[in-house]
Amino acid sequence: MERRIVGFRQDDERDWVADLECGHGQHVRHSPPWQVRPWVLTPEGRAGHLGTWLSCRLCDESGTLDER
Repeated sequence: MERRIVGFRQDDERDWVADLECGHGQHVRHSPPWQVRPWVLTPEGRAGHLGTWLSCRLCDESGTLDER
């Protein structure tokens, strides 16, 4: 289910995690060629993605209703 990004934080390994409006988090790594997200490397890039939609696997798995 699609959820809005409301913030970012780093995990213990210093990888970036997007905080989603549902309360879940999802890694947003930049590790080419598998994951190409250079925007996550800068404060400006992350700020530019606040409010954008990201699929939440945990909501999908739990069957949480999509409130969009």
